[in-house]
Amino acid sequence: MRWAWALLLVMLALPSLAQERSAMARVDLAGSSLTAEGRDKGKPRPLELRLGLSGPVPYRVYFLDGPPRLVIDFREVDFSAADADALAGRSLVPALRWGRFRPGWSRLVMELPGPYALRLAVQNGLQGGAAGAQVMLRLEPVPQAEFRSRGNALSALWDLPEPSLPAMSATPRQNQVLRVALDPGHGGHDPGAEVGAIRESAVLLSFARELSEVLTRAGYDVVQTRNDDSFVGLEQRMTIARAAQADLFISLHADALPEGQAAGLSIHVWNPDSDDRAARQLAARHDRSDLVTGLDLQGTDDQVAAVLMDLARQQTQPRSEAFAKFLLAELTRAKVPMHARPVQGAAFSVLKSPDIPSVLIELGFLTDPRDRANLFNPEWRQSTSNAIAAAIAAWSQDDAVRAGLSRR
Repeated sequence: MRWAWALLLVMLALPSLAQERSAMARVDLAGSSLTAEGRDKGKPRPLELRLGLSGPVPYRVYFLDGPPRLVIDFREVDFSAADADALAGRSLVPALRWGRFRPGWSRLVMELPGPYALRLAVQNGLQGGAAGAQVMLRLEPVPQAEFRSRGNALSALWDLPEPSLPAMSATPRQNQVLRVALDPGHGGHDPGAEVGAIRESAVLLSFARELSEVLTRAGYDVVQTRNDDSFVGLEQRMTIARAAQADLFISLHADALPEGQAAGLSIHVWNPDSDDRAARQLAARHDRSDLVTGLDLQGTDDQVAAVLMDLARQQTQPRSEAFAKFLLAELTRAKVPMHARPVQGAAFSVLKSPDIPSVLIELGFLTDPRDRANLFNPEWRQSTSNAIAAAIAAWSQDDAVRAGLSRR
């Protein structure tokens, strides 16, 4: 919750920022409608909402329960000249309202006749080259057990990023012991890089268990995103870390690139603008696991939420970068062989969490003989684990000092 308060302060302190980032669009009732499929009016039917706008805008869609509601946040739409009750098809739902939510943001709330799921959400330009855009959402009724709400109205008020998949119950924080989420990459049907009989997923799980023991002995709480050779989706990995109320997220990989292209340990922090070719190759490899299961990664990061996530990262990103620096210092002191560019930015999906400082460590490359030997060397693994633990200790102390200074 700490980051949520910081995010709220940012949003309240910079109302003009939200105004500047998106030109005001107006709703067009003539190009808007709500329709239902079928003729059975005795139970919920599939719904299609079309909202005509004078121009495209970022938006976000989610559900709330008690009663079931569809919520769409826009940045920003002027609803002042349009009556929600005048929307064609308005009588198909119990209630519909829209208006300005806060500076820079507008909100549409549609009460639903039962639990629904979002099957399609797109925003297209108008046909024939006409100015404007249209947001179209398709909803289908689902059993209550399949209804995925964001939680409650308070979460909508605070704009908290909620888990998209159920993961685990949050472990109550009985003390202030720092909690680290370890994320051994790949697993299950996605073995990651393979060199002969060596599978990246198995190497990472083994290293994560050893690192977990080192961190636990050092006094930290540790949670792992997977504890066996099972598949865990990329977004669920962040969900697990958030549900555990982790203070730090460390993703572990040992990838493969053409021989001679990369060697040595490297540290990655979030940077969607990175133009490094090798980083793009690795991002494609890391993210392919969700594509294998049929999940569209682009759909999990809609344009809407990205705005709020960027604001949250104004606090979290510097903390991630600070940890990367401490980690580099400790690994260098331990004489761990490093990549020519030891700290890099990359658009790895597991680094997208806006509320938890996160890094991805490429322990080495299975395609490099020396790296491959190190990954199976008990002394190297122990030395690397000790360096990571030392970096966490130094970073947490520095982070606490900086947090204290920021509150003054």
